[in-house]
Amino acid sequence: MNMYAVPSPGIPGCPPGLEYLTQVDQLLIKQKVEIIEALVGFESNNKYEVRNVMGQNVYYAVEENDCLSRQCCGPLRSFTIRVLDNYGQEIITVTRPLKCMSCFFPCCLQELEVQAPPGNIVGYVLQQWHPFSPKFIVENEHREPVLKIHGPFCGWSCLPDVDFEILTMDETSKIGKISKQWTGLLREAFTDSDNFGIQFPMDLDVRMKAVMIGACFLIDFMFFESSNN
Repeated sequence: MNMYAVPSPGIPGCPPGLEYLTQVDQLLIKQKVEIIEALVGFESNNKYEVRNVMGQNVYYAVEENDCLSRQCCGPLRSFTIRVLDNYGQEIITVTRPLKCMSCFFPCCLQELEVQAPPGNIVGYVLQQWHPFSPKFIVENEHREPVLKIHGPFCGWSCLPDVDFEILTMDETSKIGKISKQWTGLLREAFTDSDNFGIQFPMDLDVRMKAVMIGACFLIDFMFFESSNN
């Protein structure tokens, strides 16, 4: 099997590089295990592979950051994640500013900006304050709320699989989910490299599909990156 998905030709109205997303309703995001991080706990830039359901590589994602921020701020750090296609072209840029993170203070809420292609904003992910459960608002490029993401009650850390549901704004319909998937005891214990699955409707706006990829990175940093630090 060819391990690389072939990019689709241009589609009118679709941001360049996102054409392939019009054909899929599921993605697998695999964080690559960094050996030095697993052995000595030295925090390195996160790297991810984005695959389709056949296991073919669709995109690669690389965190851009400085060493001081990684070691001093850990999972709280600001970051820019650049998502590249199989030809090395940057097609999505995900940016998270540095903010404190606390479930007790509504002034310390996380946010994320997604551009596709770089320089063209397609959406935002904004944390909503809640004392016990993760909640997010997904906005389009005009800062209009279009979707919600709700995580499980805060006692979920012992579960092998954790689902963050993608909901309509009125919360009456679940249209997809972002799932953190169990990767095995040793890997969970000694690394913070995680596997995620994203499910969304086939006909979801391709820009929102790109924002869901960004939301997956934010969820990883907020809830799973710190578990082994």
